[in-house]
Amino acid sequence: MTGNKDTLYIGCHLSSVKGFENMGKEALQIGANTFQFFTRNPRGGKAKAIDPQDVANFRRLAEENHFGKLVAHAPYTLNPCSATPKVRAFAYEAMSDDMKRMEYLPGNFYNFHPGSHVGQGTEEGIRMIVELLNRIIAPDQSTIILLETMAGKGSEIGGRFEELRAIMDGVELKDKVGVCLDTCHVSDAGYDIVDDLDGVVAEFERVIGMERLHALHINDSLNPAGARKDRHAKIGEGKIGLEAIVNVLNHPKLKGLPCILETPNELDGYAAEIKLLRAEYRG
Repeated sequence: MTGNKDTLYIGCHLSSVKGFENMGKEALQIGANTFQFFTRNPRGGKAKAIDPQDVANFRRLAEENHFGKLVAHAPYTLNPCSATPKVRAFAYEAMSDDMKRMEYLPGNFYNFHPGSHVGQGTEEGIRMIVELLNRIIAPDQSTIILLETMAGKGSEIGGRFEELRAIMDGVELKDKVGVCLDTCHVSDAGYDIVDDLDGVVAEFERVIGMERLHALHINDSLNPAGARKDRHAKIGEGKIGLEAIVNVLNHPKLKGLPCILETPNELDGYAAEIKLLRAEYRG
């Protein structure tokens, strides 16, 4: 699996139930050359056993078709800064297991929502997230764990770049963590990617550093900037709009990153969005 700034690496979220080879074939059918998948049931639970032959078949298919890096997604129920010990324990168990499983597909990304501090305060939430990451990250792991930019609803952590930077500053093995920037989330959080994309990129570079940005979630938003609600829309049907999304894809400091669509679509809808965005990409 490769990376090149002249190539648009774009895909969507695919179901991992049928295995990696089938996800790869499904990606090719819709014009994708990367994809995202859940490591386990998105609402939690035990992960499906990995079939080494299925992984080998997928790796061959991905190499032959010049896939970009993949993005695995942790379950939504994972909250390392919950006020409930049982929830924090699940986060540790799931992420520890997922780090082992990710090594079947070395060199890819594992994305997770940093969590909600549920009244404990941002500083305490960040401390708990850092503690978890320092427990699970191993020096020899090839997977980079990505903190997703969040919309800032409720007590979510990650709605400001400074919060993500604080987490990364606390992680001991800093080369093992990075960021996935979600266009819907950053807009809902108040970053003006429609009229001041250069300013947002400059702010990200100043606070976090572009070398820490490894993937993009490409979504329109049903909400105006700063709404802090997190409601995704199909490309061109929301408040961000097609032109701004195209500008994100073509920004010189963002090109070459895997771009994952999380829009409310079925496969035919994703295929149409991928075709549309490929036509607007200036490689």
